[in-house]
Amino acid sequence: MEDDRILARERQQMEEIRELDLEELQVEEVDDLHDSSGDERDLTGRGSSDEYTFNNCLASLHTYLGEVEDTHHRVAFLDGGAILNLPIFYLEGVVLFPEATLPLRVIQPNFVVAVERALTQVDAPYTIGVIRVYRDPDNGRIRFSNIGTTAEIRQYRRLEDGSLNVVTRGQQRFHLRRRWIDVEGAPCGEVQIIQEDIPVRAPRDAFGAVAPFSKPGGHHFARMPSHNSHAKSNESMDVDNDSEANSDESFESALSLTEREIHQSVVDSYYGSDTMDESTTTSSDDEKSQSQLQGSQSKDSDSTDSLHSCPENNNVDLGSSSKSDMQSCKQKEPDRCWRNTGLKQFRRAPRAFWPYWVYRMYDSYCLAERAADMWKQIVGAPSMDSLVKKPDLLSFYIASKIPVSESTRQELLEIDGISYRLRREIELLQSVDLIQCKTCQTVIAKRSDMLVMSSEGPLGAYVNPNGYVHEIMTLYKANGLALIGRAASEYSWFPGYAWTITNCATCETHMGWLFTATNKNLKPRLFWGVRSSQVSDDLH
Repeated sequence: MEDDRILARERQQMEEIRELDLEELQVEEVDDLHDSSGDERDLTGRGSSDEYTFNNCLASLHTYLGEVEDTHHRVAFLDGGAILNLPIFYLEGVVLFPEATLPLRVIQPNFVVAVERALTQVDAPYTIGVIRVYRDPDNGRIRFSNIGTTAEIRQYRRLEDGSLNVVTRGQQRFHLRRRWIDVEGAPCGEVQIIQEDIPVRAPRDAFGAVAPFSKPGGHHFARMPSHNSHAKSNESMDVDNDSEANSDESFESALSLTEREIHQSVVDSYYGSDTMDESTTTSSDDEKSQSQLQGSQSKDSDSTDSLHSCPENNNVDLGSSSKSDMQSCKQKEPDRCWRNTGLKQFRRAPRAFWPYWVYRMYDSYCLAERAADMWKQIVGAPSMDSLVKKPDLLSFYIASKIPVSESTRQELLEIDGISYRLRREIELLQSVDLIQCKTCQTVIAKRSDMLVMSSEGPLGAYVNPNGYVHEIMTLYKANGLALIGRAASEYSWFPGYAWTITNCATCETHMGWLFTATNKNLKPRLFWGVRSSQVSDDLH
């Protein structure tokens, strides 16, 4: 009896929602509606995963498209710099990243021709190019982005009316060189595949366990290690396991064969790869004595390689000799004395000896760990250890799911360099706090209100029956939104949920949808989907 009363009350609430229209709905009523499910949220603003009964894998399957056939064809990656012609899809409000899923409902005849051509083309079969288009805020003209992503057609189905349901997967970034419409009306473009860089660790030997030395005047500089002190540094690091970055064995074991080769080439560039110009030996006497003085200050007193002596006195230690000794040595045979001051040592001296934390700022793997930790704290996603080991894929994953505007995500797509993209994403994760309406700047939600309703993350692309693709971010809570019309369950992106259109209550711009459970056993009972194309660029 108690269950029947609860079910009847829920049905009554659902009927009240369906009967509301824009004029009758007050923003406070929307907030109260969400508060009725407040027991499903924990103290951090996110619900307990134990209370979820919705299978978030269903949303990523895009079951609303009906039965689609697998192409059983996986496209090989194209070489960086390769130039080819592809059918091009221009999508407004969508930014496709490598490894992200993009569903398409192809209705227009010219795009149907484009898909059919992609299925049969010899160069890069089953591949299309996806470019974001947008309206210039100054004059309202349509603009085309120069950087896009190739998409592999993995599933498709031809319907009775001639339209196509297609599921694609992002592959590689490209630069759009030129575009045209062919004789059949299909949009085409000449694209050049972008050569992606390889994630590497900071060259470990570029910074050693080197103590700083003081220069007269109170300025401190990192001391360049001598060859012998560098060897001792390596021996001490083999014993000291306090830090993984300072351990030869743990560092190199984490690298692939390609990374080791790159790492070694970088290290070699620091030590002995170049020779000093012979003109160095003809420098002025004042420059020589100054270089000798600085060299003597930068050596360990117990290092045998730090002994710079004249031929007449091979036992003179410049580290402990007086200035008069050096002057007497210089007066006897200046050129010969200079040539014996250890040119090999100067060749081995590293040209980059910044502190360890400086190199970590651009270490792809260190940045990946930091970004993954921040993402988990904000979104509450499961372990991302597998992606941390692949910083390039992690950078694309976060860029495709981060709750920011489409223009900001296009900026992330256009960044060349894994480290630079990860650094920008960390900056965004630190600054993203409020989600606001792009038109009137009304605060819709906070980043802590994000909800993961798909196995692909809190933001994903979905297509409606009319062929429009929407990228939406799913939220526990949304403020300042008004419901429009009645709830409908047909063609729902989330099986078991009915959808109701929502507008911004201030400027009446279409912001997204409210999804309400049609089954009492489904949790969460309701959630919101907000279009990323209507999210403000203002991150604070």
